[in-house]
Amino acid sequence: MIVVIANQKGGVGKTTTAINLSAACANQGKRVLLLDLDPQGNSSLSFVDTNVINSSAFELFTELQQPWENFIYSTKIKRLDIVPSKINLAKLETKLVGDFDAIFRLKDRLEKIRANYDLIFIDTPPTLGLITVNALVAATQVLIPIQSSYFALEGTDDLLETIEKVRSRPNPDLDLLGVLVTLFDKRTALSKEVEAHIRKVFGEKTFKTIITRSVRLEESPAHKEAIFSFAPNSSGAVEYEKLSKEVLERVQKGFAVRHQNAA
Repeated sequence: MIVVIANQKGGVGKTTTAINLSAACANQGKRVLLLDLDPQGNSSLSFVDTNVINSSAFELFTELQQPWENFIYSTKIKRLDIVPSKINLAKLETKLVGDFDAIFRLKDRLEKIRANYDLIFIDTPPTLGLITVNALVAATQVLIPIQSSYFALEGTDDLLETIEKVRSRPNPDLDLLGVLVTLFDKRTALSKEVEAHIRKVFGEKTFKTIITRSVRLEESPAHKEAIFSFAPNSSGAVEYEKLSKEVLERVQKGFAVRHQNAA
């Protein structure tokens, strides 16, 4: 399965989720690839030394003759690989605009590698441009992190509309895996009200697991580690482990439904 983690609103814990959910699933024995499609490259910084990166996500899109092996880097976490991003990815939309296969570029590239992994997670930029659309066209499912703040659902309508447009033509099999409440502050009534509202809007699509605001989660990327090695007993580690189990259960159900429909 290919899961894109998307929300065009920045600061909602999207990259934190990409890093730690990928690590959690790998820790549970799954073969995982994390594809960093955010030009800021924050997911990449947690796992690889940027100085050793030769071919990155930009070249994955533009140098189609290069073999996949050139883009994949191993991490310190067993069974977790990454395709890193560099700032040159910001030039991608200008490079691809006008190409007839622009929105299918990633889907076509992933066809050659997806069988090597149980799960592929895609971290996307905080925009709804060509990079995010490529991820949605290539994906089987979408995970939407939403911060438990006053403007939590701001812009979500645009994302859902984009998902529906992608589902209507280029990727009819795209499903909403779930909505994740992030940066939850148990001390405030506002966080609880926002969480209740998100659950009212998205119903059973909202994950039971909530990611609370955590200093440890914020610190771990600076130490180039996932939360499980940086602070294994922290609330963040416990929550992302719980989330990974929910995600794997939903992914398995989605796989079973697809297999049944195909039959």
